[in-house]
Amino acid sequence: MISRIFRAFVLAAFALPLVVTAARAHPHVYVTMKSEIVYDGEGRMTGIRHHWTFDDMFSSYATQGLESKQKGVFTREELQPLAEVNVTSMKEYDFFTQGTMNGQKVEFETPTDYFLEMNDQLLTLHFTLPLKKPVSTKNVDLEVYDPLYFVAFEFAEKEPITLKGAPAQCKLNTVKLGDATQSRSLSEALFARPDPNAQWGAQFANKIAVKC
Repeated sequence: MISRIFRAFVLAAFALPLVVTAARAHPHVYVTMKSEIVYDGEGRMTGIRHHWTFDDMFSSYATQGLESKQKGVFTREELQPLAEVNVTSMKEYDFFTQGTMNGQKVEFETPTDYFLEMNDQLLTLHFTLPLKKPVSTKNVDLEVYDPLYFVAFEFAEKEPITLKGAPAQCKLNTVKLGDATQSRSLSEALFARPDPNAQWGAQFANKIAVKC
């Protein structure tokens, strides 16, 4: 059951054949994101904590058939199997999180502390992407996006990105190049011949920069 429920997300976001039609190439899932860049007591970056809220249509579909003690209301425990499928399935795609640190590619470990919760009929996935090892860094540049743009990410309106435990001199900057509203009006020609190397989604990447 869990695999069937998550299939829509997998097909839309990850595993669609390259010969997809233009009509199916627009985003199928919309995610509002908030994230925390986490530092340890020595001022070293240790990872990034994501909070991704899915749109109402996906939230409704994903929970169809899930058992719950109260109809339409799901506890964290009841949603945990689905959270595990989310996290496991995104591994192949680097969790839609790319970046560089001091000029080198950021390498993340397996996610920890992951769970799903539902508020106001919307699912939110929480998970931490820990670095392979804590790093003292002067410059961090991160981007969150789906290269083929089947999933559209956009920053939350208020405090989409925060620094947790960062040295006082660290400054945060965010750049929003696109949003879900713009994505709905994209020309069909853009997706007429999807190319996995074209990185269409990079045009709508949410950019995060930290300088210390």
